[in-house]
Amino acid sequence: MDDPEARGLHDPRSYRAPMPTESHDARRQRAARIAKRLARAYPDARCALAHRNAFELLIATILSAQCTDAKVNEVTAVLFPKYPTARALAAADAADVEAIVRPTGFYRQKAKSIQAAAREIVARFGGETPRALEDLITLRGVARKTANVVRGVAFGEPGLAIDTHMQRVNRRLGLVRGEDPDAIEEDLAALLPPREWTAYTLRTIHHGRVCCDAKKPRCEACPLAEECPSAGKAPAPAKKAARR
Repeated sequence: MDDPEARGLHDPRSYRAPMPTESHDARRQRAARIAKRLARAYPDARCALAHRNAFELLIATILSAQCTDAKVNEVTAVLFPKYPTARALAAADAADVEAIVRPTGFYRQKAKSIQAAAREIVARFGGETPRALEDLITLRGVARKTANVVRGVAFGEPGLAIDTHMQRVNRRLGLVRGEDPDAIEEDLAALLPPREWTAYTLRTIHHGRVCCDAKKPRCEACPLAEECPSAGKAPAPAKKAARR
């Protein structure tokens, strides 16, 4: 996955202020305040992927890699009525599945992944999408992010799904140090109680889309600005040299 924040500190998409000098307890208290501000700002934040059950959310999340949620929803509006269960998708013609998911990009690999995951769900879990993270991450195309999306949204279990929005926003907020998604998940899990994990994820992702933009963060309108060490400090994009 192309992470736009790995392109150099002078790119405003990658900017984050130095980690605040604060104790773990102080950072935990700040994280709690941030969570409350997010709740006030985005009380109705929801998963943007259209789904009716855990299986559909699993497949949609796999398809969402390097693709917009809107495009995935267009594709699954065709895919799910035709193949509504793990058994149906597992037995589907591979060429037909490829043709349907083609608009999401990397369609051959994605088609193989979703069909392999469906077959594993049928063979190992009786056709029912597993709830446990340890089981979900054994499925083809499923890493911790996808597993936590399914656990948090479909099953109501605590889950911190670390996508690029979660990485960018939490680094700019100075709540996490690392670049690795697993390390970021671990850091946030130590700052927030499990009951907050799913809601915090959904609200942070929404905030990253509507306010804390990768290229042009809207710090002047940010509900988190008072708690954010990066607020107003992102360098302006470099201007292109005029043609002579």
